[in-house]
This record gives sequence, structure tokens and C-alpha cells, in this order.
Amino acid sequence: MASANTAPRTRDRVARALLYAVLILGLFAVAGPFVWMALSSVKPEREIREVPPTWWPEAATLDNYRDLFSGLDFPLYFVNSLLVATAVTVGNLLFCSLVGYALAKLRYPGKRVLFLAVLGMLMVPGMVTFVPQFVLVSNMGLANTYAGLILPFLVGAFGVFLMRQFLQSIPDELIEAARVDGAGEFRIFWRVVLPLCRPALATLGILTFLQSWNNFLWPLVVATTEDKYTLPVALALYSVGQNRIYYGPLLAGAVIVVLPVLVLFVVLQRHFLRGIATTGLK
Repeated sequence: MASANTAPRTRDRVARALLYAVLILGLFAVAGPFVWMALSSVKPEREIREVPPTWWPEAATLDNYRDLFSGLDFPLYFVNSLLVATAVTVGNLLFCSLVGYALAKLRYPGKRVLFLAVLGMLMVPGMVTFVPQFVLVSNMGLANTYAGLILPFLVGAFGVFLMRQFLQSIPDELIEAARVDGAGEFRIFWRVVLPLCRPALATLGILTFLQSWNNFLWPLVVATTEDKYTLPVALALYSVGQNRIYYGPLLAGAVIVVLPVLVLFVVLQRHFLRGIATTGLK
């Protein structure tokens, strides 16, 4: 009898050990490049280029960070990136939640067609609309302006879909009760619905900020003078010399670029995980 009970326990332990092994490999695959990036940012250029690459720096140095701050107007580019990413994030939180509320809780003709249009936009690659979008921004005289960097991304189909799916989980009876009490739609949205959307808003905020903070191609094309460059553009142009890429300053800059996103995720991770887990449930 004892041997019969021991066999299932042994299988459970083996299965658990295999699961942990797979999770550790997955963690290493995801976090490994970031760890190597952080360690390599304090290596000399010669050591970074060694083949095979090494993990721990033989002679740690902060020269890459010194070169980065001395060679770049770093505060300007950081403020540009922070301004653009913050404005885009706030715009998405506001407009995507408004559109998501209209698609989830309001009744009007053509609602289903509009939602299908949002789903169709999700399937269109960004490169397809890149050139028409740039032509439109240029014709409006917004090239090389903060407005040109921000306005095209103030609302996105993914954000609308995410908010719509989350808002469907809010009971209709709660909204109807507010209407019976005489509240208007905007007041219902602002006072009743929006406070309940914190998990979805945190999820959308993190994803939008990350995408805007790391956006490279659009600022590279729209910003034509250095005073409008964002960090990814400035780092890429600074690290490329005459037919040679200097990886040390590039890695140091990448570490600094990643830090604000990590801080944002740590602060909002509880809401982020809850938003991912509950979006779409009804």
C-alpha cells in the first residue's frame, strides 16, 4: 500500500522538477540578453567584441557611461522621449477608454460595423500605413514638431479592443442605476466606469508607454533636427562612427533607456497582471 502511494508522489516530484527546469530555461532565455547587456555596458570596447563573448567583465569601467553623457545632450533627448511617451500614453488611456466604453455599453446604429472596423485595423501591419501617415503629417506642416511625433499615436486599435473587452465585464445594472439617478453618460464614465478600469488602464499604459518609448523609425523620419530627437534615435546615430559601430556607449544607453520602463512596470505590476488575467472575461 505504501509503495502504491509513493509512486504518484514520485511522479509529481519529477513533473514538478521538469516544470521548474523549463521555467528556468525560459527565464534565462528572456532575461539573459538583458543581463548580458547590463554587464557588457561596463566592459571596454575590446572586451565587448571578444569571440566567444564573455559574461563577467574582466576590468569593469564606467567609461561608456561617461562617453555617453559627454558626447550626447542626454537631458534633452531624455526629456523628448519622456514628453512624447507620456503624451501618447495619456492620450491612449483617455481616447481608447472612451471609444471602448461606447463600443461596450452604448446602443446606437452601426456599432457592430465600427467594432469590426477596429478588428480589421488590428490586422493591418504598421508598415502599410507608415508612408500615408508620414505624407499626411508632412502636408499638415507637422514634420519636425512634437505634434508630429505625438498625434498619429494618440489612439490605437489595440487599446480600443483591450478597453472594450474589459468594459464588457462591468455589470450593466451598475450603469443603469447611475442613469436612473440622473447621471449623464460622461459623468457615468468618469465617476463610475473609469475607477473600475484600473487594471486595464495599467495594462494599456505600460504597453503604450513601452511601445512609444522604444519607437525608433517614426521619430527617425519625422524629426529632422537634433533638438527633436528621442533617445533611441540619438543613441543609434551617436554610436555609429565612420564605418564602425561603438557598442559600449550603445549598450550603456540601452541600459538607461530600459530603466524607466522597468520602474513603471514594478510600480504597476499588480494592476498589470490583474488586467491581463481579467480582460475578456464576462
